[in-house]
Amino acid sequence: MASDQTPLSRFPVPELDAMPDDVRERILAVQEKAGFIPNVFTVLAHRPDEFRAFFAYHDALMEKDGGLSKAEREMIVVVTSAANDCQYCV
Repeated sequence: MASDQTPLSRFPVPELDAMPDDVRERILAVQEKAGFIPNVFTVLAHRPDEFRAFFAYHDALMEKDGGLSKAEREMIVVVTSAANDCQYCV
């Protein structure tokens, strides 16, 4: 998309400054790690409770101690994303 075009959206996309503090901090942490803010997170931030639930589920799967190492969990994510042809996720 050319820089002079406005992206189209069916969902309101909140500005970072308008987000609750915890949501904004989580998005900024993702940006620092990934180098960009995934659009899905910005749109999901329109509904902060659902945003928090999504990341709580993510953290339960990816951050808590269990039978798999962090590297093994990340490998499963990459393989699953590739199997689903999800270039965005890989």
